[in-house]
Amino acid sequence: MRDTRESRLLLILLVAVAFALITVDIKGGESSPLGGARRAAAAVLGPVERGAASAVDPVADTVRAFRDAAANNGRTDQLARENTDLRQKLASSDMAGGRTKQLDDLLRTAGAGGYTVKAAQTIAIGPAQGFSWTITIDAGSDDGLTRDMTVVNGQGLVGRITTVAPTTATVLLASDPGFSAGTRLEATGEIGFASGGGTSLMKVSLLNGKAQVKEGDRLVTFGSQSGRPFVPGVPVGKVVQVEANPGQLTKTVLVEPFVQFTRLDLVGVVVVPPRTDPRDAVLPPAPGPAAPASQNQGQGQAPAAPAAPAAPSAPAAAPPAKPTGGN
Repeated sequence: MRDTRESRLLLILLVAVAFALITVDIKGGESSPLGGARRAAAAVLGPVERGAASAVDPVADTVRAFRDAAANNGRTDQLARENTDLRQKLASSDMAGGRTKQLDDLLRTAGAGGYTVKAAQTIAIGPAQGFSWTITIDAGSDDGLTRDMTVVNGQGLVGRITTVAPTTATVLLASDPGFSAGTRLEATGEIGFASGGGTSLMKVSLLNGKAQVKEGDRLVTFGSQSGRPFVPGVPVGKVVQVEANPGQLTKTVLVEPFVQFTRLDLVGVVVVPPRTDPRDAVLPPAPGPAAPASQNQGQGQAPAAPAAPAAPSAPAAAPPAKPTGGN
């Protein structure tokens, strides 16, 4: 139909009639005169609407599924990010806790030995200058470090400094096969020389071939003149095997180091040696002899007669350290 004046008037008339019918239908409610026509139209168009809905619903469900899946994926990604953040925070917390314990152990060792130390962190591990067992620390000549200073941690002897740069230094580990340090047995004071064993145990050659030594005996550094390269009294390790070498002038023992060289993190460089030899003061209390000593004292206090033999046994545990100190 062409757009003419008559067609416009007809369209306006039809719209007016439609509004009038709607108004009559709304006011009539259930008794509306158009109710019958509406019901007839619903009866005719209802099946068509249901058919159209059944055809369109799968498409709509698919669209909703994609929309919900996108939302779920976004939520999953958010949860994954939150879990990652939590794991990182937990790891940082654990690392901070581990560093705090390492620092506490280092300060305890330095305090017991009378060492003045410069704390440093391991920033690299691996070959350097031809050495197979070395670490690099984040302190150097700018921090007062020089060659041949002793390096320790909370467990004992780590090694000695071999090369110094302004902000870094290289440490030769006590586990290196080319490493050598003078040692002293805790109980008897027997002197020897320890050498690194790489991934194996350290080997210590005692100067006295008849020295009395057994498994579990502990060793500390003997010390060098002016504390270079080794200060005295640093824990080295414990004896795990005594090699049979009859007729030889020296005795060889295998020693398990106190330090775990593959897990080094925080270390301390001894910048000022102790004023006096700490002897065995840096070693932790031996768990074995402590319990029997307390039991002997307890038994000596109860009966009057056993008190006399118990009295010498208590001092006997302490005096060996002082007699060997005089040697």
